[in-house]
Amino acid sequence: YTIPDFIGDRYYSNVARTLAVVCAIIITLTYLAGQMKGVGVVFSHFLKVSKEWGVIIGAGIVFFYAVLGGMKGITYTQVAQFCILGFAFLVPIIYMSLLLTDSANIFTSWGGKTTDGVYLLDKLDDLSREFGFKEFTAQRRPVIDNLFIGLTLMLGTAGMPHIIIRYFTVPKVSDARKSVAYTLLLIAIIFLATPPLAAFSRTFMLESLNNVPYANVPDWFKVWEQTDFLSFTDKNGDGIIQFIGGAANELKLDFDITFLAVPEIANLPNWIVALVAAGALAAALSTAAGLLLVISSSISHDLIKEQFYPNMSDKRELGISRICIAFALLIGIYFGINPPGFIIQTVALAFSVAASTFFPAILMGIFFKKVAKEGAIAGMLAGLIFVFSYIIYHEFMGGKADGYWMNISSQGIGVIGMLLNFMVTFVVNKIYGNEPPLEVQQMVEEIRYPKGVGEALEH
Repeated sequence: YTIPDFIGDRYYSNVARTLAVVCAIIITLTYLAGQMKGVGVVFSHFLKVSKEWGVIIGAGIVFFYAVLGGMKGITYTQVAQFCILGFAFLVPIIYMSLLLTDSANIFTSWGGKTTDGVYLLDKLDDLSREFGFKEFTAQRRPVIDNLFIGLTLMLGTAGMPHIIIRYFTVPKVSDARKSVAYTLLLIAIIFLATPPLAAFSRTFMLESLNNVPYANVPDWFKVWEQTDFLSFTDKNGDGIIQFIGGAANELKLDFDITFLAVPEIANLPNWIVALVAAGALAAALSTAAGLLLVISSSISHDLIKEQFYPNMSDKRELGISRICIAFALLIGIYFGINPPGFIIQTVALAFSVAASTFFPAILMGIFFKKVAKEGAIAGMLAGLIFVFSYIIYHEFMGGKADGYWMNISSQGIGVIGMLLNFMVTFVVNKIYGNEPPLEVQQMVEEIRYPKGVGEALEH
């Protein structure tokens, strides 16, 4: 099953299937833009090329990797890649924690005292004020926006097509349920490690990048300058780097390079620098490959084969899927070079669309067997049109933050789209008063309470 496949069968409608394909393409292309920039950051730094060439080279490797790997190959390699990613993500944070606080417990140390005897967050706030930046602990977004962004990320995860499809690659239902439990645990560890990463990274950046003579900058600084992600403009002509807030700032830094650059900024051992690069590349490659598989299968299988050419051979379907991967990568290259925001901002937009379209349709499709196709289609359309219009206006047409509805940004608007989806679905379902066919209701029962499920025939 892909998500469009499930929605098409559950709501017994090719219109619903096609709408799900459109939603899947929008979500995956948006997510892919962030991943392609991440790939570009890694390759541009270590191959010492511009960010444009970094994205293009990375795209070529992703294409080769996705086309040859296929579903089974990518499933196995993603297991190894996550091990690399998790290790590469946590080790440098633990190392920085030991340097700053003399504690390896990263989940509490960033709220404790440094080796100087002062609280790390107080020290970071003092450094931020000293160099003209907003305090690290200061509120940067309205509380409601932070809350809705968090909810959107959680609900959007439950509707992410490239994540859900992973659970159909195991042979038994019990294996899928165990996979979900392990996934949630591992995601929780990574997410809880993000705040200490931000605190440690910001501390090292403010202490290491200020009042340094440009003539004496280390080699890593020169390498990053070649990629266009880092640049120094000596505004006062003194030859000293001033990394400060306001117009007098002389250092332009793309914050998407933070995780990759901080081990070098903090002067961590070379093996940690290499480990972080391997982790960043593993994360970008595995996610990008999964996204490309969703795009290719949605178009070649769910759209073309299921609706227009049911007798199409597997060989031709595979050829079409590869063409779809190539076109998707071209779009990914463009947005990787010209992203609508930082990587995390771009990726969050995809979660908004997933939360407002797929999450309600999947939830109601499993737990509300009386929901018919008319309500589901109307709900998905309402959620998609509302959220997509909101994102396009505020991210691409000059919409300002002071024009946010209820102070909710594009990254958090998915929750409102989800609620709209639910409301429209139930209202339209009530108006039409139809019930799904009995075989569809039976299918829902079997999904919720699987019985007699044997081993997979092909895996």
